[in-house]
Amino acid sequence: MNITSQIKKPIQIEMELFEKKFYESMTSKVALLNRITYYIVNRKGKQMRPMFVFLVAKMISENDEVNERTYRGASVIELIHTATLVHDDVVDDSNRRRGFFSINALWKNKIAVLVGDYLLSKGLLLSIDHGDFDLLRIISVAVREMSEGELLQIEKARRLDIVEDVYYEIIRKKTATLIASCCALGARSVSEDEPQVEAMRKFGELIGMAFQIKDDLFDYTDDAIGKPTGIDIKEQKMTLPLIYALNNCNEKEKSWCINSIKNHNKDKKRVKEVIQFVKDKKGLLYAEQKMMQFQQEALKIIDNFPKSEYRDALSLMVNYVIERKK
Repeated sequence: MNITSQIKKPIQIEMELFEKKFYESMTSKVALLNRITYYIVNRKGKQMRPMFVFLVAKMISENDEVNERTYRGASVIELIHTATLVHDDVVDDSNRRRGFFSINALWKNKIAVLVGDYLLSKGLLLSIDHGDFDLLRIISVAVREMSEGELLQIEKARRLDIVEDVYYEIIRKKTATLIASCCALGARSVSEDEPQVEAMRKFGELIGMAFQIKDDLFDYTDDAIGKPTGIDIKEQKMTLPLIYALNNCNEKEKSWCINSIKNHNKDKKRVKEVIQFVKDKKGLLYAEQKMMQFQQEALKIIDNFPKSEYRDALSLMVNYVIERKK
């Protein structure tokens, strides 16, 4: 049994029912929209986000049970996550998503933007129609922060002057906030205990931080399946290994590195040299240590909960995040 199947095992029934409910929540009277949403549903990823919602809800609910609010929370998260992916592909002018053609590649940008908007509104309405305003608040904060994180990254990338604190702020908003809201939603759907909901939000945030640093590290390894090596450098993205290397070198090395990223990012040989420079400056080692730190902090939070198969699955999930190969 692979690790994702192991994680899913305690919530197998919930995930199957969720898939049905999720597909229903996407339906529309417009045939074109239904064709596109059918395409999206059949190319789903690992579904990590709904898995977080159900595992957290079952870990903290008194009788291991979830309710309709949990299913709605998971659907809202997945609708909004899918909307952001569709929009991201337009922003990045990307033709591929999870190995398949992206929506904008098949149906063009205008339709992709409208589909993203449709999914976003479907998510918001799903909460409003059932009076889940507490869940809606959690989700809306995530949407706001994700937009801010992306814009902050664009603003900083122009000058390549990111310090470590700003980097953490970017990835907290861009990546970690959505996983944090999954865990907070799962908790909130079954409990009104605010400190508990906050603890789970923090847990999700820490995993999200570790997840993004792992993504950064893929840029420097040849065994990455998820994306080609050096893609972040070509796109002038400031990653943690690079930030560390730039902060721990002399002025001459720094200006060579920045010049390489700004003006020679299409030159394969130069990109390879930058990757080697980051390795030599122990940038990868440093990023790995930081990633492990976030992982340990996350595990410490769930260690406070009674032992259960759901807690074990969440621990597996935390470890999977930093051991995954793509």
